[in-house]
Amino acid sequence: MKAALTLSAALLVAGCVAGPDYHGPQATIAQTLPAQGAFVAGDDSAFAQEPLPDRWWSLYADPRLDALVEQALAVNADLRAADANLRKAEAVLRQTAGARAISTGVSVQAAQERDYSTTSAGASMPGVATYGLGLSASYPLDLAGKLRRAIEAGEADRDAVAAARDTVRIGVAAAVARAYAGVCAANFQMATAQRVAGLQRRTLDATIRLARGGRGTAFDVTRARTAVETSEAALPAFVAKRQASLFLLATLLGKAPADYPREIEACATLPVLARPLPVGDGAALLRRRPDIRQAERSIAGDTARIGVAIADLYPSVSVGGGILAGGKVENVGSSHSFGFGFGPLVSWNFPSRPIVKARIAAAQEQVAEDLARFDAVVLEALRGTETALATYARNRDRAAALDRAARSAEASAAQADKLFRFGRSDFLPVLSAQATLAVAQVQRAAAQSELVDDQIAIFLALGGGWQ
Repeated sequence: MKAALTLSAALLVAGCVAGPDYHGPQATIAQTLPAQGAFVAGDDSAFAQEPLPDRWWSLYADPRLDALVEQALAVNADLRAADANLRKAEAVLRQTAGARAISTGVSVQAAQERDYSTTSAGASMPGVATYGLGLSASYPLDLAGKLRRAIEAGEADRDAVAAARDTVRIGVAAAVARAYAGVCAANFQMATAQRVAGLQRRTLDATIRLARGGRGTAFDVTRARTAVETSEAALPAFVAKRQASLFLLATLLGKAPADYPREIEACATLPVLARPLPVGDGAALLRRRPDIRQAERSIAGDTARIGVAIADLYPSVSVGGGILAGGKVENVGSSHSFGFGFGPLVSWNFPSRPIVKARIAAAQEQVAEDLARFDAVVLEALRGTETALATYARNRDRAAALDRAARSAEASAAQADKLFRFGRSDFLPVLSAQATLAVAQVQRAAAQSELVDDQIAIFLALGGGWQ
């Protein structure tokens, strides 16, 4: 015990605590130049090497979208749960920190004592009323730093929960933007399909007139009607997609699906970025992504828990004192009924060293696992971002090509119709040209809608949406 006290005193003088001090992840993927440099897929005219704003949805300059996102961030059920989880983590931290405060105790006892050993048979002896009062206080010296390391672990855990809350926040913002864009995209694509169906119906009407005038056949009419019905058959699917997006949006806003926002039900204009998409670089991504911060905070917390485990090898020392009073009730208040004590309180449970060392080894391996998971999170963040950037850039090329194809199909359909009306060709080229036009316009509308979803995927991968 003397040796233990000597060691504890040395720790106190030196101001040391058990376990390693945390200095951040060392020799990880995040510290390499390729991870911190410019994105490989970001070398495209679609992107700007500028910092991503916190409120990235404001880049669309759409007041309705801005209002929906801000409303969701205030009332979303998942975010409310994440906020409650953070408050719980803060309460646990306060509980852990409270172990370093002065602890007090009060004891009260009273008794009626009677000695029957000196009383003859049948006789009674009056009892003596006694009392006891005690007030004690103690303060842990935490010489080995167990409490300090526990508080460090609690602070890191709290920060990890806060990062998880931020991850939920960026997910909610992206989901709201996607649902809003889904409503607009469904209406946009439906309007395109309706235009195609309208063109085909006009052709059907013309074919019926020509057949009545002897310039067409019933077969021509049947084929033209089939084209119209095929295009109109696609319209209910767009309505279903729009309603699904509206129901999702209502859920994200903390409302029942039936209470979806009617004011955007008719939105048919896709959100458009007014300038190239700002993406920054890898270093900015690593600083911004809350899942990376959460993984780093897990390393910090588990590093501190190594110290908690090591501290079990040393004794626990507190400084305390107390005031005691006791005796016969009739002597309450006399100077002889009081006492006072002060001094160190030393406890050591003499743990099994193999067990403690096994706990220390387990804590060290947990940190090793955390470091590997940190690398995995960083790599996945970089991979996901590069993939999102490459997908968007190539889909822009595809959308541009489909736009050119649709324009060419429009010209071809107009030429075929003109030739048919002037008797320069039969009806088959008209139907073929209109079928090509229908496919081209529907594909173009779908590609333009997909670009908006790709943009939101990039914002989500970049980790924007929290301050």
